[in-house]
Amino acid sequence: MIFSPALTPARLVRRYKRFLFDAVLDDGTGITGFCPNTGSMLGLTDPGSRIWMSDHAGSTRKHRYALELVEAQGTVVGVHAALANRLAEEAIRAGLVEDLARYETIRREQRYGRNSRVDFLLSSPGRPDAYVEVKNVHFTRAPGLAEFPDTVTARGAKHLAELGEMVDAGHRAVMLYLIQRGDCERFRLSGDLDPAYVAAYRSAAARGVEAYAVDCRVNAAEITPLRRIGMDEPALAALSTM
Repeated sequence: MIFSPALTPARLVRRYKRFLFDAVLDDGTGITGFCPNTGSMLGLTDPGSRIWMSDHAGSTRKHRYALELVEAQGTVVGVHAALANRLAEEAIRAGLVEDLARYETIRREQRYGRNSRVDFLLSSPGRPDAYVEVKNVHFTRAPGLAEFPDTVTARGAKHLAELGEMVDAGHRAVMLYLIQRGDCERFRLSGDLDPAYVAAYRSAAARGVEAYAVDCRVNAAEITPLRRIGMDEPALAALSTM
């Protein structure tokens, strides 16, 4: 995925109210922009961080700039959560996720489960449909190790349960963790931050839900799905209380 037009660089002042951030452009102009990420963005909001923004001048948006990338922990990180689906589709079509590229049809945002929408529904004659849920990942606490989630996500646990129900109904179900940073070689669920999510994951896996992690090459010009990486056992702290 190439950023076109080119992104605008700036320095982060603060991120607040989940959807807003203040920054200073290179010419010294202060701006307020839109942050397209509802998560905690733990470790990615230090004041003074180098950031890159998409410029929506001339649109009807309330805020001209949207946060896309943050330089943190020695690398560039993609923080636009909605881009994860676009990147996940690129990864699927590129053959990075098992045999999903062999499905003939990819449909987006299809209704399923209990009043939910699955990110992708893949289908081909003679094959069970594949329900694919995508999670955006940009959190790390240890060198080379990406983690999800960075805060409690009841919605994420619900999605895992619904994927399990699809397997029970005879379909295929896949959880795809899309890592928008290029400094990680492994992936792990952070059970110490959300033990309920890990419990839901283990239940889903026992029912036959597949899980894969794909990392990306990220820079100010583009984000490219690069490779599938290994998944470690979840962080076990706090799981004993479940």
